[in-house]
Amino acid sequence: MTPIQECIRNKKVGSKPIWFMRQAGRYLPEFRKIRKLNKNFIKLCLDVNLSSKITLQPLKRFDLDAAIIFSDILMVPYGLGQEVIFKKNFGPELNSLNLETISEIKDSEFSKKLLPVYKSIKKVSKSKLVNDKDLIGFVGAPWTLLVYMINKCSPKRNLNKKFFKDKILIKETFEILDKFLKIHIKNQIKNGATIIQIFDSWAGLLENKYIEDYIYDRTLKLVNFIKSYKVPVICFPREIKNYEKYCKIIKPDVINIDYKTNPEKIIKKTDIVVQGGLDPKFLLTDKEKLKIEAKRYLDIFKDHPYIFNLGHGVLPKTNPQMLDYLIKFVKGYY
Repeated sequence: MTPIQECIRNKKVGSKPIWFMRQAGRYLPEFRKIRKLNKNFIKLCLDVNLSSKITLQPLKRFDLDAAIIFSDILMVPYGLGQEVIFKKNFGPELNSLNLETISEIKDSEFSKKLLPVYKSIKKVSKSKLVNDKDLIGFVGAPWTLLVYMINKCSPKRNLNKKFFKDKILIKETFEILDKFLKIHIKNQIKNGATIIQIFDSWAGLLENKYIEDYIYDRTLKLVNFIKSYKVPVICFPREIKNYEKYCKIIKPDVINIDYKTNPEKIIKKTDIVVQGGLDPKFLLTDKEKLKIEAKRYLDIFKDHPYIFNLGHGVLPKTNPQMLDYLIKFVKGYY
């Protein structure tokens, strides 16, 4: 059993497995070389050889306990026929959502468009570098994908009130997402993903009156679906206002906390395995500050099953040597 599976399934507390969100990508010089020659991000995600190579790059450098497939949560809107472009210093930009068009997408058509993602997962799963490690597949939560698909770009800090006016558009888009997210999850598991993480990047934007319908109900369906395959599920509802209630309702195997969340409060309120929390900005400081902050998390979760990770993804300006230092510190702490 892998270190992460031991932590999740057996609630092991003796050592803390470690991996990082966005561990494959922009801070690594070897990734930047590939990216420089491949300007179209979606095409890069759909290049089986390159995406699998990028996925494995951090495992060649660091003693990590998992690989996470190099892909993007917006591959689902892309698979549904909504154009997705990544602009430098802006982020993703999607074209207008046409409900009539995406309603007509067939299961086989969707799976075919994303077939390179599944082939990449299969290729990585056969690598010797992941023999004793987990391979993490992922999806965006229905709410977060809905935001991108209707808003057509990152909302950053808030959503226009007009966003919530078209209830039919929201309801029907949610129904389509539920169907195709399950297909995307199933295809990842069938091709070798041993854990699925659900990223709800915009959970913190919602007012309480919408949370039950737009987050709890929708995410719970996905979590139960993943569990039906006997595969652990990690949920990351970034900046959600009530982690305790989220855990009680959705019951993920692991809850990933963001860096604004007080880890001491979390440990008092849940017996679920906790992942993450460390502010990635500490990787931009010095080793002493990083060590102090990492030690704080390790001490807080000393007697609680915990997967060491960040409260967000690795930042582009991160020095790989700092990541290496952190990994070795965590591995040698117990």
